[in-house]
Amino acid sequence: MTTRHDGALLPEAIVYEGEFVDDEEPRTETGPGDAPRADRPRSQAARRVAQAAATVARILAGHTLPGLRHAWTLTVHWAGVRYMTRDEIRRRIVHRQLEHHTERRDEARTARDTTLKQINKLVNKAADEGLTDPQKKRLRDLGAEADRRRNGLTVLNAMPFNANQPTTDQIDRWRATRGAVRFTFIVVPTLGTLAAVTIAAPVTALVTGPALLGAGWWLTRHPVPLVARPVPADLLIPELDAPADYSLEEPRPAQADAAAPSGGKAPAADEATPGESAASGDGQAQPDETPVRSLREATSSDQAAGVLAEAIRAEGGDLAEVVKTTQEVWGWSFYVQFNTGTPDELNKEDTYKALITRLRLRRNGLLIEGDPDAGDGAFVRALLRNPFSPEVVGPRPYRAPLSASIVDAADFGVAMDGDPLVFSLAGLMLLMVADSGGGKSGVMLAMAEAATACQDAVVFNLDPVGTGVGGLGPAITLSACMDEKKITAVLQFLLALCSARARQRARYGWGNKWRVSADHPAICVFVDEWPQLSDANKALLIRLLLLCRKEAIWFYGGSQFGTKDFLGQAIGPKLSARLLGACRRVDVTELLGGGAIAEGYRADLIQAATHTQANDAGQIYAQGLPGMPNRPIRYQVREVSDEYAAKVGAERFAAGLPDLTHTLTEAALLQQYLDLVQLCQADTAPQPVPAILAVLREAFRAEGDPEALTVAQLLDHLRSDDPARWGKWDAREDRLAMVGRNLSKSLKDAAVELSSTRLRDLPGEPTGFKLADVIKAVEAFA
Repeated sequence: MTTRHDGALLPEAIVYEGEFVDDEEPRTETGPGDAPRADRPRSQAARRVAQAAATVARILAGHTLPGLRHAWTLTVHWAGVRYMTRDEIRRRIVHRQLEHHTERRDEARTARDTTLKQINKLVNKAADEGLTDPQKKRLRDLGAEADRRRNGLTVLNAMPFNANQPTTDQIDRWRATRGAVRFTFIVVPTLGTLAAVTIAAPVTALVTGPALLGAGWWLTRHPVPLVARPVPADLLIPELDAPADYSLEEPRPAQADAAAPSGGKAPAADEATPGESAASGDGQAQPDETPVRSLREATSSDQAAGVLAEAIRAEGGDLAEVVKTTQEVWGWSFYVQFNTGTPDELNKEDTYKALITRLRLRRNGLLIEGDPDAGDGAFVRALLRNPFSPEVVGPRPYRAPLSASIVDAADFGVAMDGDPLVFSLAGLMLLMVADSGGGKSGVMLAMAEAATACQDAVVFNLDPVGTGVGGLGPAITLSACMDEKKITAVLQFLLALCSARARQRARYGWGNKWRVSADHPAICVFVDEWPQLSDANKALLIRLLLLCRKEAIWFYGGSQFGTKDFLGQAIGPKLSARLLGACRRVDVTELLGGGAIAEGYRADLIQAATHTQANDAGQIYAQGLPGMPNRPIRYQVREVSDEYAAKVGAERFAAGLPDLTHTLTEAALLQQYLDLVQLCQADTAPQPVPAILAVLREAFRAEGDPEALTVAQLLDHLRSDDPARWGKWDAREDRLAMVGRNLSKSLKDAAVELSSTRLRDLPGEPTGFKLADVIKAVEAFA
């Protein structure tokens, strides 16, 4: 195209050459110097595809890369253990110390039990077969070892757990070490394996690629907050709490935009971040609104109720409301109601343990009692300290001699809620079950102390292995301890007296029960260590328990076990009153029924005393006490020390004890009773086995305990024991006759009832001794 401009002011004509191109109708002509244009449509389509792909890539990157970056940040957050607070790490470090402390006690207990099993095995063998000299030495060594291990275990049990609290630097080093281990052995190997697989088999990218893109897309839209988690429930136990003078600063949380993906909303400057407590406009904190995680931290009733409600609901309880909350001197008491279910479910073992952890109480610090008047309600008591302080229990009441009646109610202690433990001993057939150290003997001594102050009751004391309530000394009318023969005689006498009183009661027209008075006193029989009685005496005792209540012969038994395999029969549930101290769950259900644990009778949680710690000794649950409600609440019986018992016992003996002469004369049993008193006062301590009898018994053991041994066979053993005495007739022809004559004389001089006999089943019918006769003679000295 040529354009000309005419004018005076314009220079000569300027020529512009160009060409209009229409893309929709491309030219087919080519100039002399132009290249072919056949591939231009193809390149233009490729550019369009590239532009579209770039657009899609930008969109995908915008929606996935922030999520992938957040995934990496989340990986670093996990691998670097940044989700744990310093307090959680401190608790984990202290928990390792607690595990070591517990393992030492468990190892000591296992070693003690192993030693005791070995001793029992040798003792059983000794009873059946006898022991050789090496076995006797082994038994003595095991006894000494058992004593050492028992003392060591006692010391370990008495040692409190004193944690060595870590410093901030130690906590940070723990976090860094754990993070390095996770990066080295988890993160790096995982990424390396993923890369190696992708390179070796590129087709796997068809799976991993979309998976990564999908994860990035999801994390972009749903970022995971990178904050510290709460301390796990299994670490919220009192043993792991920091001491009051221990302080630990948590690091300041990172900025929200550093952890969140792009596009995430960061909290505004005036918003409270997680972990910061809200404050009022004047800068003062609102204490009632501060959340607390345990009852130890609660300072108000609302806070305590909130903690309990949250814990119960977290364990699946359909709680309606915490109706009442009261702060006690020992902790908190609540009354709760449920919409559905039953409050008894809180006493199930798993639920109970979980509540202990959530509320951060001591192991047996939660007591749950169903409301007998409302099936949907329960009383919950959380113990933060000893509920039976001296101020709560109160002083021991003084009872003057002959100042009370056995039918009067006596004050023995106090309940957790402050109600007095007051009941009468009259008419009770009572069983007290508690482990060694549970306060069983102490509770029985307290009841016997009250009985000896009565003008119309006397006390008998039976104990096959100990002294029972003998601490009261002369105030006890009759004692038979550590002697089965004496105990048998007493029980047989009481059975005869029971029959005689039944006839007297009918003759006097007294109705269906004995009328207790000073002339016709009741007999209170205290039987400690019931399982140690012989089978014959157990049978006698059970018969007396079934027959004697109407005749004012009342029994108060003590046992470490409550099941029939220890008591002789399943008599426990039939008794009118049952007390349970520290004992097994099976003892609770045996005596109080299968649902007793769920109802709140948690005697299995009471801690027995050790040699140095009183723990919960003297604390009991009770059923069947006259005048007391049958409810699962814990009682504390006031202790009667041995010194106090001896003092009041002497005082009551000096003032005079109730006299049985009149009532026994009427029953025609006075002389039998006087003979019984003489038997019980006689010294029947076992005498040592005479040396000559011991030699004969050892001779039988050395020969394998045959049915009989001749004098000739015994001579070898006698000569080994005393060559000078038994070998001086070796040169004589009648040496066996001389040995037999002198052996019989030695046995007679030692007061041994053992005679030689003709062994007619042996050739020549020699003189000898039978094994059965030797064993009988030995047992006579036991």
